Amino acid sequence: MSVSTQVLTSSRLARRVLGSSAVKAAFTPHGVDRYLEMIDPLWAETDVRAEITDVVRKTDDSVTLTLRPNANWKGFRAGQFVRVSVEIDGVRRTRCYSPANSEFRRDGRIELTIKTDPNGLVSRHLRANATPGTVVHLSQAQGEFVLPLPHPRRILLISGGSGITPVMSILRTLCDKAYNGRITFLHYAFTEDDVIYRKELDAIAEKYESIKIVRAYTNQEIGGDLHGFFHRDHLLAADKHYAEADTYVCGPLPLMDSVRALWAEEGLDDQLTVEQFTAPVRTVSSDDADGEISFSATGTTVANSGRTLLEQAEDAGLTPEYGCRMGICFSCVRRKDTGVTRNVMTGDLCSDNETSIKLCVSVPVGDVSVDL
Repeated sequence: MSVSTQVLTSSRLARRVLGSSAVKAAFTPHGVDRYLEMIDPLWAETDVRAEITDVVRKTDDSVTLTLRPNANWKGFRAGQFVRVSVEIDGVRRTRCYSPANSEFRRDGRIELTIKTDPNGLVSRHLRANATPGTVVHLSQAQGEFVLPLPHPRRILLISGGSGITPVMSILRTLCDKAYNGRITFLHYAFTEDDVIYRKELDAIAEKYESIKIVRAYTNQEIGGDLHGFFHRDHLLAADKHYAEADTYVCGPLPLMDSVRALWAEEGLDDQLTVEQFTAPVRTVSSDDADGEISFSATGTTVANSGRTLLEQAEDAGLTPEYGCRMGICFSCVRRKDTGVTRNVMTGDLCSDNETSIKLCVSVPVGDVSVDL
């Protein structure tokens, strides 16, 4: 038996032993993972953890991390995202990021490129403090921003800013699969220096005749292929056969809204897939808001301002955990004791008592009590 086979067999045996009911009972109430991490931070019975093995700062406002996940990681499909949790000042914070690497990366590692948000706690922390050896917590991969099987014969990829990461993963994966259809990749950035994968995109354009890379700069009037913001002329210049393509878009809201509007106008909605990590802009009117919000765990009561429960809790000086702020990551889920809430993403009303809701996308309708 080879050394690698012995190690794998021993690992599987250890996982079976650690997962037994007897061992779990012995480690109650903290659970096995709490004690395993004292020996090795990556060891865990169920948690997905990853060690940062490489840190590169490719632009002034981004950081690219290479992560080595533990054996609990189940992999991902190109275009999906993961929830990344880090501890900042003793509090675990969670945000959603998309792997940028091909899903066929041979060493099994994950590449995350994170653009710094000037007001972002986690992105600023990682850019300033991430070092090789740091361990972070991950969720399993999620999301439907993925290519169908079999793949369409023509694909149009559109991204802007940090929205390049899931699109880059799709492009890299297609290259690894020797996909022989037509691909057009239209990317928007402020200037050429803001294109995180500029050199790699240049190399891909040189190597593959079937892949067309179109560079659009919004704040630079020379260089690149297009200048200014997305509109129909840009689309025609990038790919005049766009109506025949399956289109995937990720980027700032104005870009995605412009693409949605054009596709809707031409009746192409069923050929458009959008990945959105920014909450839609909500118009708040305190005139229409009534009732009081009771945060029962802290005994705090405030007048309903019409904002989401997460925002109202923060306005009241509370610090609930949150992640994506748009209903994706489940970090801000809390129990609603009583009252009615509206989901700002779907418009659905929730009138059930003693039920879990997402604070970041729930607006109170009248009196509401939340266990916070």
